[in-house]
Amino acid sequence: MNVKNESMLVYAVTDRAWLNGKALEEAVEKAIQGGATFIQLREKQLSYEAFLDQAWKIKKVTEQYHVPFVINDNVEIALAVDADGVHVGQKDMQAGMVRQKLGENKIIGVSVQTVEQALSAEKNGADYLGVGAVFSTSTKLDASEVSFETLQNICRAVSIPVVAIGGIGTSNIAKLKNSGIDGVAVVSAIFAQKDIQKATQELAALCKEILKKPF
Repeated sequence: MNVKNESMLVYAVTDRAWLNGKALEEAVEKAIQGGATFIQLREKQLSYEAFLDQAWKIKKVTEQYHVPFVINDNVEIALAVDADGVHVGQKDMQAGMVRQKLGENKIIGVSVQTVEQALSAEKNGADYLGVGAVFSTSTKLDASEVSFETLQNICRAVSIPVVAIGGIGTSNIAKLKNSGIDGVAVVSAIFAQKDIQKATQELAALCKEILKKPF
C-alpha cells in the first residue's frame, strides 16, 4: 500500500508511561488535533486482551480523523482490529513475511539503521522506513545512534518515505534539515508534555519548516 509522504510529517508513537493514568486514546486525540499525521500503538507489557481493547479504542479515534494507524510488532492485534498496518523492527518478522500475513492493502513500516537494511526492507515490501536513533533517547535504551550522513544516504537510496526517530524534540529537530526525511517519529516530545495538543502543534510547525514542503 502506498503511503502518502505528507502522512509521515508528525508520526506519533504511543507511550502510556508518561500519561499518569490518563486515557491513551484521549492523549492520541489531542495529538491528532495538534497535527499528528500518523499513529503507532506501541505496547510491550500489556496482555493480549488489554492490548486488543486499547487498539480498538485508538482505532476509533484515528478513523474519526482519517489518520493512518499501525500496530508496533504485533501482526495478530493488527489483523484482529483491522488496523491500517504494522511496524516491525530488525529483530521482528521480515517485511515479506508480514506482507503475506496482512495482505497487499496494508501499510508495513520497518525500522532500519543502515542503507543495506533500508534497501532490503524496500525490496521485501516495506511502505516506509523508520531510521534511528538519530539522537540519544531515553525511550529505547538499546537503540544505537545513526549518523546524519547515514540518514541522508538512506533517504537517497530508497524511493519510499523515511521518518527519523530517536530523541527528537523542538530543541534539536532543526539539525535534521536537508537530511531528506519526510517527517519525524516522536514519543516523549508529544506524550510526555503537559499540553499534548500544543506540543504537537509546535513540533508540526517546526517539521514543516525544516522540510519546506508545500503541505
